[in-house]
Amino acid sequence: MKKFLVFTIIFFSCLSANAAVQIKSAEGWLESAFVEWTALSGYSDYNVYVRPEGGSYTVLDKPLLRSYGDYCRADALGLYAGKYQLKVVPVKDNADVESEASETDILTVRAHDRRGFAHSNWTQGVGAYKDNGMLKDGTIVLYVHKGNAKTISMDIQVEKSGKPKTTCTGIQAIITGYQKGNETRPLDVRILGLLQASDMDEFGSSAEGVQIKGKNADAVLNMTIEGVGNDATIRGFGFLVRNSKSVEIRNLAIMSCMDDGVSLDTDNSNIWLHHLDVFYGKKGSGDKAKGDGAIDVKSDSKYVTVSYCHLWDTGKSHLCGMKSESGPNYITYHHNWFDHSDSRHPRVRTMSVHVFNNYFDGVAKYCVGATTGSSVFVENNYFLNCSHPMLISMQGTDTKNGTDESDAPTFSKENGGIIKAFNNVYAGTRTIEMSYYDADKNPVHFDAYLAQTRDEQVPSNVTAKLGGSKYDNFDTNSSVMPAITPDDPNNIPEIVTGTHGAGRMFHSDIDFSLANFAPADYNISTELSNLIVNYTSSLQSIFGIDDHSSTITSTAMVTDNTLSFRGNVLYNPARKVIRVYAISGACAGTTTRETIAVDHLPAGTYIAVSTDGALRFNKF
Repeated sequence: MKKFLVFTIIFFSCLSANAAVQIKSAEGWLESAFVEWTALSGYSDYNVYVRPEGGSYTVLDKPLLRSYGDYCRADALGLYAGKYQLKVVPVKDNADVESEASETDILTVRAHDRRGFAHSNWTQGVGAYKDNGMLKDGTIVLYVHKGNAKTISMDIQVEKSGKPKTTCTGIQAIITGYQKGNETRPLDVRILGLLQASDMDEFGSSAEGVQIKGKNADAVLNMTIEGVGNDATIRGFGFLVRNSKSVEIRNLAIMSCMDDGVSLDTDNSNIWLHHLDVFYGKKGSGDKAKGDGAIDVKSDSKYVTVSYCHLWDTGKSHLCGMKSESGPNYITYHHNWFDHSDSRHPRVRTMSVHVFNNYFDGVAKYCVGATTGSSVFVENNYFLNCSHPMLISMQGTDTKNGTDESDAPTFSKENGGIIKAFNNVYAGTRTIEMSYYDADKNPVHFDAYLAQTRDEQVPSNVTAKLGGSKYDNFDTNSSVMPAITPDDPNNIPEIVTGTHGAGRMFHSDIDFSLANFAPADYNISTELSNLIVNYTSSLQSIFGIDDHSSTITSTAMVTDNTLSFRGNVLYNPARKVIRVYAISGACAGTTTRETIAVDHLPAGTYIAVSTDGALRFNKF
């Protein structure tokens, strides 16, 4: 007999002595929640349900349920802010055993912080998600892991509408299938566990790794790449984004990337990079001992937000701008944790950049650097043990106030830009080298213009010593600058290092601290380097997947709570009209039956449940 949606898996687990499922922990996070439980003796399968407070339970996609050996875990994604409960139900003979189910307490789910330029002129939601945290209508969700990254397949409208779809196999091939611009369904790629370069089908960029590319400049993709839970990690590659609009990358660790962790290279807009853990890249020579860039924004990329990212002792953290941008290019960096990293936080050329509420924690060389006619507004940040919070190329502290312009510049010999500073906090024992503009005493060699109020404009007579550029006052232009109320800078260390702060969900599965690493030390941390090289995922198995090689394809949760899957049976108690579709998208018939055994359908098809405009696909 053919095997379809029969989910069997072996767990080496600590067995609960209780009659019901024993919940170990459960918490709400940012537009998501999780539950962990001890496997119950006699059961090898579970269903997990989520419901908003006062609502009905909806079953989670099976790949969101995983085993970590001595415990199991499920993550509910795509939740709007509010109160929720999760319920874990053992399954026997394809039926829920409600008598041994357990519910969590009420969990609080917060909204993601969408402050910044990525959302300022784009109300549809960046990536595959709406601004309320839920998936966009018609989104295709792919669950990707080490066993199926090469074999996962999806039918994509590669050629123009009216022509047959193309079956693309492998996750890079699927992403590339969007490049011609004919496939319009949003795509959410959810990564499970550790995904290494050797697990991939191919790379669109030989220099960076996975390439996300639109047909032409600023092509709308509505694509999200995200990690599931607190342990999703990629190692040995990064991301190159080109010609793309509405792309989001979140909740991932990036280790040992080829060149950059993420490179926004050429004609991108409305890009949101957040809650990333970025570690050392591939070792190079000279100043690339820690890799090249962590996150670069360049070549006419605009309306970009980089937020809540944890940069672990990175060398060249953020390059922002090249020399050929036509502008305007508006970029935001906020609530990032620059954890003993070296330089470029960011280094800005040509662009107009807002740097607010970041935690500069023991930065070795310099924090914010302005060159090549850039305008940078630096406000409400917390600088701890940072000698050079702000620098302007070829003037002020960068040239020892003009006493050494030949070989002393700290970071560049390019033309300068202008930095406007407001309400920043400086702490720690390290000596701060910082000078502000003063029309009488310091009209030339300064590192920033110190504003007395947030909405103060920088006067036109404040110019860069080399190049003569002026500040463009973008931050006081209400038609450009999003309405933002920054957090109190004194609270930034607690916020950024807190449970809803920078990096992956609840600061991930890595227990490591750079707190005792010397702030002025540019060298690689041997302990951190070894951690990256030896990191292995504790993920053992994924529910609904045999030997980590099956293809799992699904869209958002069913929003009609009267419908549910239990093993290989679809329950339709209200006898609503259910449409069953073939993989090509053609309707294979309708039914109003109360229960539908999906293994009665021909192999190689999909079942699609149409309910109030929502779809749920399950491949079998």
